[in-house]
Amino acid sequence: MSVAISALQRSLGVHRVLEPVGVLPQAAQRLDADPAIGPDEVRIAVHRLNLDAASYRQLSEEHDGDGDRIRAAVLGIVERRGKMHNPVTGSGGMLIGVVDEVGPDSPLGLEPGQRVASLVSLTLTPLRLTDGLTRWDGRSEQVPTAGTAVLFARSIAAVLPDDLPQEVALAVLDVCGAPAATERVVHRAGRRPSVAVLGAAGKSGCLSLAAARDARAGRLVGVVRNDREAEALRAAALADDVVVADATDPLAVAAAVGTPVDVTVVCVDVPGAEHGAVLATADGGTVVFFSMATSFPAAALGAEGMAADVTMLVGNGYTPGHAALALDLYRRSRGVRALIEPRVRA
Repeated sequence: MSVAISALQRSLGVHRVLEPVGVLPQAAQRLDADPAIGPDEVRIAVHRLNLDAASYRQLSEEHDGDGDRIRAAVLGIVERRGKMHNPVTGSGGMLIGVVDEVGPDSPLGLEPGQRVASLVSLTLTPLRLTDGLTRWDGRSEQVPTAGTAVLFARSIAAVLPDDLPQEVALAVLDVCGAPAATERVVHRAGRRPSVAVLGAAGKSGCLSLAAARDARAGRLVGVVRNDREAEALRAAALADDVVVADATDPLAVAAAVGTPVDVTVVCVDVPGAEHGAVLATADGGTVVFFSMATSFPAAALGAEGMAADVTMLVGNGYTPGHAALALDLYRRSRGVRALIEPRVRA
C-alpha cells in the first residue's frame, strides 16, 4: 500500500511541496523548483509565461500600471513561492517552452526539443526564472523570460502547432478550457439553448461564443463593458445581440440581457460578476463561472438569496480535447482571430 501511495504522491507532485507539508502543489505556499528532475518528471526550458487576466489586472492596479513595479512583484512571487501563484487572486497562468529533459518513467509522451505549452496552472508548476525578467516591460500578460519549469506525471502539456506564432498559440491555449466547457454545457442543455457570455470580447469570451455557435446554440448574447468592445464584437459577428453593461452591476446585466438565457458563461477578469450572471439566467438554466476573479460563496449565497433555481459550474480548465478544440476554433473563425490578434500584438 505504501508504494502505491508514494507513486500517487509523486505523480501529483506532492514531493515538491516545501510548505505546508502534505498538501497538493496548488495549495502549497512554497514549492521546490530545483531543475533536477525525478524519473517521472519533465523539465521545460521556459521561453514565455502568460499571466492569467485576473492576476495581471490585480497586479497592474496594485502598482498603478508601473511596469517596473509589476515586474518586481512577479519576480518576488516566483522567488518566494517557487511558482507563479498570485497571493491575492489565487491564480497564475501558463507557460510555453522547449522540452529539455524527460524522465524515463514520464507518461506524458514528450520528447526533448519539442515546443510545448503547459495546460496546467502556474499555481502548481515548480518554476525558476533565471533572467530577472529583463526582456519584459511589465505592461502585458505575456512575459518573455528564461528559466525552468517541472511537469509531473499527472500534468498536461500540448505540443505547439507549427502553423501559428507561439504568442498566438499561448494566448489561445491559456483559455482553452472555456470554449470546451461551453460546448459541453450547450450540448447537454438540450435543443438550441440561448447563451449569454459576460466578457464576450476577451479571449475566453469570444472563443466561448464561437464554441456555443458550433454546438448549435440558439440566441447568442455578448455582454461587453464599453462601446469600443461592442463595436469590435459586432464586427466579429460572433453574437446575435451585443449589449453593453457593467458586469459587476447585477441589475444592469439583467436589463441588458433581457429575456433570461438558458446558459450564462462568465469570462470577465474582475470580481463581482456573480449576481448579474445568476439574474441573467432562466430558472433551470446553467451558469459557468470561467473566471479566476469569481467568489464562489458570493455566487452560491447570492443565488440562494434570489431564490434562483440555477445550476452553477466551476470551469476547471480541463476538458478532454480542449486544446485542439480551441486552436481549431481560432483557425476557422475570422471573428475570433480579429479579437485575439490585437491583444497578442499589444
